[in-house]
Amino acid sequence: MKTLLVQVRVIKGKEGEFVAATLEPGIFRFELLQDEADPSRFVLVEGYRDEAAQAAHKETAHYAKWKELVEPLMAEPRTRALYSTLEPGLGA
Repeated sequence: MKTLLVQVRVIKGKEGEFVAATLEPGIFRFELLQDEADPSRFVLVEGYRDEAAQAAHKETAHYAKWKELVEPLMAEPRTRALYSTLEPGLGA
């Protein structure tokens, strides 16, 4: 499995709009985390079965709409880091 962490800082006061645009039903694993010390900082934890599923997500109408809605809310460009998910008993 692949785990993608996306870090986003939104413009102060736009946090609610960002949350509303970001939450997506039906994804395998998705967590939207908000920094308690700085509420304008968010981390998206996205879980995909494989790289093909991750690539397919970027082709969805939801992703295109999300980018359109949230990019103007960002105080700085988002960053991302891709991790391999290691599970006990899988020989990793």
